[in-house]
Amino acid sequence: MIDRTLNFILEKKKFKTLTSGRTDAMVSAESAAFELFLEEPIEDAEAFLALFNTNLPQDIRALQIREVDSKFNIIQHSKVKEYLYMFAFGDKFHPFCAPILTTILDPLDIDLMKEGAKLFEGEHYLKKYCYKPTDNGIYNRTILKCEIVENTIYTASFFPEKSYILRVKGKGFMRNQIRLMMGALIHLGQGKRTLQDIEASLKPDFTGDVYYVAPASGLILNSIQFE
Repeated sequence: MIDRTLNFILEKKKFKTLTSGRTDAMVSAESAAFELFLEEPIEDAEAFLALFNTNLPQDIRALQIREVDSKFNIIQHSKVKEYLYMFAFGDKFHPFCAPILTTILDPLDIDLMKEGAKLFEGEHYLKKYCYKPTDNGIYNRTILKCEIVENTIYTASFFPEKSYILRVKGKGFMRNQIRLMMGALIHLGQGKRTLQDIEASLKPDFTGDVYYVAPASGLILNSIQFE
């Protein structure tokens, strides 16, 4: 949709876009970024941004635009991403929650899940938290922050009285990594796994399975910070 909109407002002048990364279908984003390559510079960035927003569909909004030099590469440039995973438990809540909040019908031990989330912080071998990994991937990854907190960010009249957020921050994430981490924490909260199971899954010699991929609809790409 971004390329189609750019093609329209640039009146079919040559351009290319390069995104900072991809997310699964049904994942939301508070902030994302892409690099725009043009043969001619944009003369009025503010006017261009306004025109861009006018023609983008309702569910996409451009926040800002800034010029970068020729050495900048949005994929290779060092950056930190923060993801949020929103969830609630114990009931089937209003259907309007479905696009951004995952509901777990079973009771969950939130305090135990908070302990489990902290185990992911630091450098670990995360091959089991990559969907369909290959033999030549880089699986030693560092997670800068991983915590479960009560949701005070998103509110709505149809939201449950209490909901929670898994907050994960790091420099790079693999396919379905956050959703697999969330799945393991849900199983922990349901009593299907232990803290020792989580610890073992973060080591290269782990031979078990991490098989529950949490639904995509609870996941939000919250921010991207370029260093």
